[in-house]
Amino acid sequence: MNRKWMAVMVSGALVTGAGGTYIGMKWLEPEQVQTQNTTKENQMINYVKNKGESLPDLAKIAQAYDLIKGSYVETVDESKLVEGAIQGMVSTLNDPYSVYMDAKTASQFNETLESTFEGIGAEMTSKDGKVIIVAPYKNSPAEKAGLKPKDEIIKVDGTSVKGLDLYKVTTKIRGKKGTTVTLEIKREGVSDPLEIKVKRDKIPMETVFASMKEDGTKSIGYIEITQFSQNTAADFKRELSKLEKQKMDGLIIDVRGNPGGLLVSVEEILSVLVTNQKPSYQIQQRDGEKLPYYSKLKESKKYPISVLVDEGSASASEILAGALKEAEGYTLIGEKTFGKGTVQQAVPMGDGSTIKLTMFKWLTPNGNWIHHKGIEPNIEIKQPDYFYIHPLEVEKTMTVDMNNEQIKIAQQMLDGLGYATGRADGYYDKQTENAVKAFQNEVGLPATGEIDPKTAESLEEEITSAIKNEKNDLQLQVALKSFKK
Repeated sequence: MNRKWMAVMVSGALVTGAGGTYIGMKWLEPEQVQTQNTTKENQMINYVKNKGESLPDLAKIAQAYDLIKGSYVETVDESKLVEGAIQGMVSTLNDPYSVYMDAKTASQFNETLESTFEGIGAEMTSKDGKVIIVAPYKNSPAEKAGLKPKDEIIKVDGTSVKGLDLYKVTTKIRGKKGTTVTLEIKREGVSDPLEIKVKRDKIPMETVFASMKEDGTKSIGYIEITQFSQNTAADFKRELSKLEKQKMDGLIIDVRGNPGGLLVSVEEILSVLVTNQKPSYQIQQRDGEKLPYYSKLKESKKYPISVLVDEGSASASEILAGALKEAEGYTLIGEKTFGKGTVQQAVPMGDGSTIKLTMFKWLTPNGNWIHHKGIEPNIEIKQPDYFYIHPLEVEKTMTVDMNNEQIKIAQQMLDGLGYATGRADGYYDKQTENAVKAFQNEVGLPATGEIDPKTAESLEEEITSAIKNEKNDLQLQVALKSFKK
């Protein structure tokens, strides 16, 4: 078996193009698990081995297997019987994070641990039987197409996903670069389902983006982490060192929209940010025993640190945010995080298939379990309304006296761009028409006052540009101003 990273996951779920949050270990054959040195990660594995209860009498299962195999009216596939039995056992747990992956799905799961992958670039989770977007990745096809956190996936290429587990939905969404998948989604605040087409692409696992931001007389370092992958910690440390050599006055760490990644990666990052006075995080076992994990750092950084978070910050991002907030007293700015506080371990079954099972909880330095709760920021602030706006889909020209959802979205976009419509209820009145004319004049389109597909496309482009302009990023601006105090 090729040695891959062993998946001990704290993430929202398997993603449509990248893995979850993993503790740093290798793929192991079942018999190898017992022979490893007692490192921190292997203590978890050995705990499961040693504490596990003896297997129950399997005669009933064998009886059912023999009955179906020998007496069912049609010939059955023996392998499907076995797979179904395992899936049935896992499904009785009613835990969206515990799943059985057949060989094909497990193979795709392994591919997500590579440096690049092909897909749409979004992480999904299962919640109350629904498949939900946790967050699209930065500059991914999913982000460009307009997918947002909390979008519920209803259909994939016209086929309902009702009753399918997360991994089957993931398999349907993934595909070759250049191909297109059509997702029908349900979004909060929108009455009708939205249809979004996403062109699949190769998603590079570049996860760290750093820069120096000048704010008056202060130089503030900025590091965005989009996911915690195999190279993230090394990249973070390199960029942090560069910023420190430039004598920065403070540091902003941005994990907004970061759905998770390798736990060993976030731990290595915390090892240079969090002192050994408190644990960086804790693992709670099934018997309630807690295993705290400390860094070896003795002195805190000499500069202040702020952390940007939002509802797309999940799992490993929450471990980082919780550690910096509770262990070091640094400021979290933005919105409440996603809320994922359990730990899964993916164990190979020997034939290419894998069971991913919830085995532990993870806790913050102070012992808080944030599952389904999230982490509250010290300074709560939302972005401008147009940051949360829905995609504008215009097939037929919209004119005065019309009233629909797409006009409402267009009005919100126009208002966000400074073209006052005076309303945002979806009714196309004269003031909306004047706002459209003003916009069309500004971008060089015929000033018809009507929203045709070309005008809608220009609105989308201008809104996207406004969102990417960091001057409009209220959360970032608050973080920058916090260093002036």
